[in-house]
Amino acid sequence: MAWTPFPYPDPVYRYTPESLQAAWPQLHAGDRESFPTHPVLLQAWIAFHAGEFERAARLGLDVGVKGYAVAHKAICMHTNYLEPNEKKRLATFECVAERCERQQLEQPDNPAGYYWHAYALGQYSQGISVVKALAQGLGAKIKRSIDMAIKLEPQRADAHIALGVYHAEILDKVGAVLAGLTYGVKKDESYRQFEQALKLNPDSAIARIQYARALLMLDGKKKAAQAASLYEQAAACNVLDATERLDRQAAQQELEEEKLSG
Repeated sequence: MAWTPFPYPDPVYRYTPESLQAAWPQLHAGDRESFPTHPVLLQAWIAFHAGEFERAARLGLDVGVKGYAVAHKAICMHTNYLEPNEKKRLATFECVAERCERQQLEQPDNPAGYYWHAYALGQYSQGISVVKALAQGLGAKIKRSIDMAIKLEPQRADAHIALGVYHAEILDKVGAVLAGLTYGVKKDESYRQFEQALKLNPDSAIARIQYARALLMLDGKKKAAQAASLYEQAAACNVLDATERLDRQAAQQELEEEKLSG
């Protein structure tokens, strides 16, 4: 598979082992990953933050199950933001989800195995259509994995974002009555999860982007001003690495589209 290069390389995102350790708590406020002690994993994370997603994925996978967290994060970020081919996107997310299921057996106490499983299946579901995914029983799998990720690491802001997205997507696609009765999802719970994510990681651009999307999905024009404000905050967030740069770019794009549609 040909990997699309990260389009905004910047020496600022190239950490040394020492500078990475100093920036680690901020860089990983969303996923609460531990600082790597394994030398290959340290290099994998350095590559990830610099936007060298292919190198990060290969190094992580070479280590085996202990390298899955960095490998899956690199693969998912590349696929989400930089992979233009829809077939490849779906196949890649399927592949990550399968590997995560093996990881859950080997590392049942590692929240990353559940989080990236839910993330990959969520992206796959959006690719094939949420309604089709629900019919295939993927909704229950996603919810189980998000719940496990939060149970194992309640401070993992990214998992709370995922739960907010889960509620919003189902409500948007099947309507409030069916969504509530069949899947137990609620609009207020979606918003509560985004608020919790922002409490845990106040500098998160992606929490603001997904919150804004949920507001527009679930309340439309009524919440347009709040959504625009969240996009503006996300577009102005301080950027510490390649993924945050891609998040900021996404926020700027959403703002432009909102202005055009408004």
